[in-house]
Amino acid sequence: MAPLPPFVILAAGILIVVGLIVVFRMNAFISLIVASVAVSLLAPGEFSAKIGRVAEAFGGTVGKIGIVIAMAAVVGACLIESGAADRIVRFFVGLFGEKRCEISLMSSGFLLSIPVFFDTVFYLLLPLARSMHRQTKKNYLLMVLCMGAGASITHSLVPPTPGPLILANTFGIDIGTMILGGLLVSVPTAFVIYFFIRHVTGRVRIPMRPLGQGESDPVPAPGQKPPGLFASLLPILYPLLAISGRTVISTLASDAGAGSALKRAESCTSVLGDANLAMMVSAAIALAVLVRQRKPGREQLKSIIENSLMSAGMIILITSAGGAFGEMLKTAQVGAAVQGLFMEGGRPAGGMGLLFTGFLIAFLLKFAQGSSTVSMITTSAMLATFLPTKEALGFHPVYVAAAIGFGAQCGNWMNDSGFWIFAKMGGFTEVETLKSWTVTVSVMAVIGLLITLLFATWIPLA
Repeated sequence: MAPLPPFVILAAGILIVVGLIVVFRMNAFISLIVASVAVSLLAPGEFSAKIGRVAEAFGGTVGKIGIVIAMAAVVGACLIESGAADRIVRFFVGLFGEKRCEISLMSSGFLLSIPVFFDTVFYLLLPLARSMHRQTKKNYLLMVLCMGAGASITHSLVPPTPGPLILANTFGIDIGTMILGGLLVSVPTAFVIYFFIRHVTGRVRIPMRPLGQGESDPVPAPGQKPPGLFASLLPILYPLLAISGRTVISTLASDAGAGSALKRAESCTSVLGDANLAMMVSAAIALAVLVRQRKPGREQLKSIIENSLMSAGMIILITSAGGAFGEMLKTAQVGAAVQGLFMEGGRPAGGMGLLFTGFLIAFLLKFAQGSSTVSMITTSAMLATFLPTKEALGFHPVYVAAAIGFGAQCGNWMNDSGFWIFAKMGGFTEVETLKSWTVTVSVMAVIGLLITLLFATWIPLA
C-alpha cells in the first residue's frame, strides 16, 4: 500500500485534535495522544514500531520539561502562600503605578526571555500576574497576554536563546549584530502589540480561575508581614541568573582554548545552570521562605506541595502529548513536504521577496510540527543555500533572520507546548486560548514582519 501524502496526514491529525477537543469536549491529553497514534499509523515506517514511537516521543518530551514544570509549580505555590508574590507585586506597582502594571509584566517577559526559554519565563512570572490581578483587579487576560507576548518576541529573535543563535550561525551573522538587529525589530513590535492586546482585552473578560482541584489563590491574612523583597525575588532570580549564566559562559567559551578559565567555568555552569537543577534549588529556596514566613505544620506543607504537583501533572501530560504529536508529524515528513512546495518551483526572489518567503516557510513549518526552534533551523538551512550577498539583497541578512524568527511564532496552536502552557497554567479553555493567545501571537508575527520590511528599507545596514 502506497504511503499517504504528508499533507493528507497533517489534515487528519488536525481534524482529530480540533474535533475531539472543540466538538466532543474531550480532555486535551486524550485528544493529542489519539491524534499522535493516528498520525503515526498513517506515517511511513515499520508497522510494529508505530505505537512504540509515540510513547518514546512522549517520554522524550517529559524528560525535557517534566522536572522544570513540577518544580515551577511548587515555586509558584510557595510564592503565593508565603506572601512573596504579593510583595513583588507591590514593588512593581510602586515602580510603574497601578495603571501600568501590565507593562511591568510585558517588560519583564521581554527581557527575561532573552537568555531563558519562554516556558520557564512563563512559569516564573505567572504567579506575579495572578497576584497583580488580585491586588489591582485589572483584566486578567490583559496581564497574561502582555506577559506572554513580551516573552515570545525575544525568544525567537534575540540571542542567546537557541533559535536566534542558530539563525546567526547559519547565515554567518555576528552574534552582536543579531542581538542588535533582533532588538531593533522587537522593541517596536512589542510596543504595537501592546496596544492591540489592550484593544482586544477591552472587549473580553475572562475570570482568573483556580489552577488545580480545590486550589485557590489565597491573600495573606491581615497582620501577616510579607517577606522582604530580596527573599521574595530570590526563587525567581536564582534560576534566571543560573540558566542565563550558563548560556553566556557557554557562548564565550566556544572559542576559548582547552584548559582556559572560560572552559573550566563552562564545566561548572553546565551543571549549576542546568534548568532542572536550577528549578530544584529555586523550589528549595521558595519552601524555605514559606516555612520561615508562615511556619506551616507538616500536614499543611505537605498539602501545599501535593496540590501544586497535582496541577503540574496534568500540564506535563498535555504538554508531552503535544510534543509527541509534533514528533509524529515530523515522522510523516510534513516538514519535507513544506520544503518541497518552495524548492520545486525554483529559487525564491531575492530582496524583499526573500523576507516574505522566509516568513511563510517558517510559519508553515511551525504550524505543521509545533516547535519554533525546529522551524527556524529548517527554514534557515533551506534559505542559506541560495542567500545572496548583502549587496544583492539590498539589506543586511539579519533582516532575513528576523523574518524567519517572526514566521516561527505565527500559528501557535495545539501542537505547540507553549499553547498548552498558556492554557493550562493560565487557567484558560482551549477555545479561549485559540481566540486570545493564538490570535495575539499570530498578529504579533505579522506586525513584526511589516516592521522588519520597513527597517530593511529605511535602515538596510548593508
